[in-house]
Amino acid sequence: MEVFKILKPVIAEVPIVISCPHVGTYFPETIQSHFESKALSTLDDTDWFIDRLYSFALSVGIPMIVATHHRWVIDLNRDVNDQPLYTDGRVITSVMPTTDFNGNNLYQSDYHPDAVELEYRIENYYRPYHEALKGMLGNAKSKFGKVLLLDAHSIKKVVHGIQKKPFPDLILGDNNGQSSDNKYSQIAQQTLQQNNDYSFGYNQPFKGGSITRNFGKPKENIHALQIEMAKTNYMDDKELYWNGERAFNIQVVLQQLCSRLIESLI
Repeated sequence: MEVFKILKPVIAEVPIVISCPHVGTYFPETIQSHFESKALSTLDDTDWFIDRLYSFALSVGIPMIVATHHRWVIDLNRDVNDQPLYTDGRVITSVMPTTDFNGNNLYQSDYHPDAVELEYRIENYYRPYHEALKGMLGNAKSKFGKVLLLDAHSIKKVVHGIQKKPFPDLILGDNNGQSSDNKYSQIAQQTLQQNNDYSFGYNQPFKGGSITRNFGKPKENIHALQIEMAKTNYMDDKELYWNGERAFNIQVVLQQLCSRLIESLI
């Protein structure tokens, strides 16, 4: 199976690219056989339905890149050399995770993936996605002179391995102002904050993962924003199933965000 899908818009492209690195659920059989059955039964850390949530983007000119493999096979949003994203005491998962966000072991006790396995997964699963995303951003920049990456994510409302209190509904990350021009960050902040139905966080508790931090180069007119959100924005209270009404309401906000960013870029 291909490690990603590129979804092309149905109208002329605009200078925005959406990345969905954690929506995949596929496990190669040789890898899956080593995982704990309990972990595989829930796939807790999956960004469920994020590609479906942002599917409207194709109708406004925004291409998408969507991962097919699960983040426990390889985490596309971690540093390839496993430099930690945060140093505040939260559970830190690696580029080839061995635990979930709460520190629970993913692999059966008799299996420990080694450096050879890590290199194989990086070369076959990690680098192809990053190279494809780099190409999409480069093509857009060549055409428009600038490009904005939206890295799209979701997470359970409460993850005790990261913090004890519930997360805000919407969290904007720009690596503390380093991954995007302030103009685009302000547009995103204003749009995401304007609806009182959703609580909002800016760079707390997430300021952007490896994709946002590495691809965002404002001085080169490549800007990157991470949009993290609680799964309860578009799923049921148990965070198991798609909720059409909730999804519609948050899509209105996301469509406004994309529309305003398009206007600012063109």
